[in-house]
Amino acid sequence: MTMNLFDKFLRAFRADSAGSRVQCDISDHERRLIHLCTAPAREALSCLDTALQGLDSKEAEARLDKYGLNELAHTRQLGFWADIYQRCKGPLVIQLLVIAAISGAMGDMESAVIVGLMVLLSVGLSYILDRRSSNTVATLGKRVESRTLVLRDGKEEEIRISKIVPGDIVLLHAGSIIPADLRLLTAKDFFVSQSALTGESMAVEKSAVATGVLEGTALELPNACFLGTSVTSGTARGVVVNTGIRTVFGAISERLTERREETSFDKGLRSFTWLMIRFMVVMVAAVFLIVGITKGNWMEALLFGLSVAVGLTPEMLPMIVTVNLAKGALTMGKKKVIVKRLPSIQNFGAIDVLCTDKTGTLTQDKVILERHVDITGHISDDVLNYAYLNSYYQTGLRNLLDRAVVEHSDLDPVERCGLVDELPFDFQRRRMSVVVDYEGDHVLICKGAVEEIYSCCSQYQIGDEVFPLLHMIRDDLFEEVERLNGEGYRCLGIAYREFPRTRSTYSVADESELILLGYIAFVDPPKDSAGEAIELLKRAGVQVKVVTGDNGLVTQKVCRDVGLEVERMISGAELSQLSAEEYKRAVLESDVFVKVTPAQKEQIVRELRSCGRVVGFMGDGVNDAPALKAADVGISVDSAVDVAKEAADIVLLEKSLLVLEEGIIEGRKVFANIVKYIRMGASSNFGNMFSVVGASYLLPFLPMLPVQVLANNLLYDFSQTGIPMDSVDEELIVKPLKWNINTVKLFMVFIGPVSSIFDYATFAVMWFFFHCSAFLDPATGAVQKQALASLFQTGWFVESLLTQTLIVHIIRTRRVPFFGSHASAHLTITTLIIMGIGAWLPYSPFAKDFGLVRLPAIYWAWIALFLLSYSVLTHLIKTWFFRRYGGE
Repeated sequence: MTMNLFDKFLRAFRADSAGSRVQCDISDHERRLIHLCTAPAREALSCLDTALQGLDSKEAEARLDKYGLNELAHTRQLGFWADIYQRCKGPLVIQLLVIAAISGAMGDMESAVIVGLMVLLSVGLSYILDRRSSNTVATLGKRVESRTLVLRDGKEEEIRISKIVPGDIVLLHAGSIIPADLRLLTAKDFFVSQSALTGESMAVEKSAVATGVLEGTALELPNACFLGTSVTSGTARGVVVNTGIRTVFGAISERLTERREETSFDKGLRSFTWLMIRFMVVMVAAVFLIVGITKGNWMEALLFGLSVAVGLTPEMLPMIVTVNLAKGALTMGKKKVIVKRLPSIQNFGAIDVLCTDKTGTLTQDKVILERHVDITGHISDDVLNYAYLNSYYQTGLRNLLDRAVVEHSDLDPVERCGLVDELPFDFQRRRMSVVVDYEGDHVLICKGAVEEIYSCCSQYQIGDEVFPLLHMIRDDLFEEVERLNGEGYRCLGIAYREFPRTRSTYSVADESELILLGYIAFVDPPKDSAGEAIELLKRAGVQVKVVTGDNGLVTQKVCRDVGLEVERMISGAELSQLSAEEYKRAVLESDVFVKVTPAQKEQIVRELRSCGRVVGFMGDGVNDAPALKAADVGISVDSAVDVAKEAADIVLLEKSLLVLEEGIIEGRKVFANIVKYIRMGASSNFGNMFSVVGASYLLPFLPMLPVQVLANNLLYDFSQTGIPMDSVDEELIVKPLKWNINTVKLFMVFIGPVSSIFDYATFAVMWFFFHCSAFLDPATGAVQKQALASLFQTGWFVESLLTQTLIVHIIRTRRVPFFGSHASAHLTITTLIIMGIGAWLPYSPFAKDFGLVRLPAIYWAWIALFLLSYSVLTHLIKTWFFRRYGGE
């Protein structure tokens, strides 16, 4: 996955924090945060003019107008002039602007205007289409924008993070994104991951206690949380102090100038761009010297050299790439795939390994509570009641299993008991507990993985009788649970312990000496579409690997039901025992990874990437966030926790592998259309190099006037604008597409010279058949010489434009063009229009302005022959090339 702002911030923050950072270096906003966090909570609320009940709606709106949206600098859309400036900073556009300026300074206003039109076409079209697409994508993106719980008008309300304002009271739980810089008011077993800020992988415990005095930076405040961090466990309430660019995170992001990390595709495009620029520099220098020496007119040589430079510049490349990506994002949006970061589309089409959890992708994501039994297997109402109380009263992130328990029963616990305390779930304990005031006692009810619950118990209960827990009972219990797992059931143990009502706070140490009540068993039926989706992904060259924290028996049963072959399955515990070489082999060979921790998910993704695989990771939980960031493409779903959606590049509106497969195919279409333009531009420019150099040396006059070269290039550029809308052949998207600059170079070497063959054939026809050779006859007058030169230049102008425009249809497909594969209507229309204009110009009222003359009728017979021969020869070489070298 490309470097996101978290990664950029880490580098910038570390650089900013290098050495000692004294108190006077901090900003006013950070000083304000420190002041409010070291002051008592009541004073902090007073300073922010808010209360524990939160803001009222009218005040929140007023503060939103005052402070603005809670957004970082990088997320704001550039204004018109700033956007145009950014687009004009590219080397290709700068080159054209310099050429236009030089042409204008030398008095060649026609050339300056044409080059200006090229810049307008490239930059203007890119701006219009990109802005329109970006606005639409942004609108789609708001559907998956992270949200947070706040108190407004004294009631809990879920709002977009961008609507948070200073003074808001925010409610936080496991999986929440910290929406702003805030001061904690209450906290219970509250742990926050600050790795985005500090690089520290371990979660940091936060409390609501004010420190009084701080010696250090704001990051050391125990009761402060910062925008960009996320909650790993526990619950808390906090008051928002700073938002947007006034946060610690935002202040750094505003100064940040580092660009995102380049993907292989970015590097390939940059390599191609500079390859073309190097060709252009060599060509311009050669042409300038050749024309200057042979013709003796150095001013004319410079103008012609500059026009050749324009002709060899792939100035439409930025526009083609941008519009392709934007169009791809819009198309994917219609297929319920929301693209958060446009560049990720490049990697999306290149995915060859998809790592995914089973819940909701292979299964229906509709967990049903099937059994609630004691350890003898008999139905137990006590097990159901205690499970219900645990799920009902937990204030943290309620998962599918909790919802299934609550929906299974119609108990009304509010009338019978109340919540005293809570011990939230974490991935080390693999359990969670609530303490409720129930029937005169404080009852700690613990729910979690059966083996973890069992390890905390010393007794078990059947009916009203409690017995010591014997080892033989463990064997029977685990055997039954294993049998249920093999049938696809997910089992959770239920245990409890009673305490006198003498205290109100409890700790993990109290999860001991429990009484084992029994277990509850859930079933998540396989998704009907999962088998079809896996088969489609397999045909598309994408290997599916299941990476889950669930146990092996349940996972294996689900995989069998959906037709996913499991040749090798390995657990997280087994992975941790392997050497580096064994680990690498296991990750590559295993289809299913079970009982893995969040850190192991990330390690699996990184290991696959280090082996050259392009990895997509699909996840929706708190434990998936590290792996989502580590993958080439992080994929989440609309219903995911905030931290998972924030870490993802792609968000699915429907948790389905079928939707994902459609998105991957669309990503490949985008990639294929970009590569079409690159191949066309590379081969055309390489061929033109031979034609221009040879003609400049051999002919006693310019082979084409500068204004003709520029007009030719402008028309050809316009014909390429249909490429983003072009159709893509099925065989081009059946396997992952990866950028390969070497294949592009080889294609250029083999296809490019073909155009030169027909350029020289045109030279021969114009020179000998149409007697342009009379130019060398001493008896030929100056006017007649000018007419012969114009005839020759017109002949090559038309042939060059028609052949390179027609060849778009040959290169765009590996099939037989026009018969085996059809271009889109847009591309067909644009190329036909340009070819028509090219044939019309010599006879038009504008012919004189471009130095063109009428062509003899017999010329068109020659051109028809050349077009047919060129198409056939190019197709044959193209077919041989792909059979010999393959390539994307």
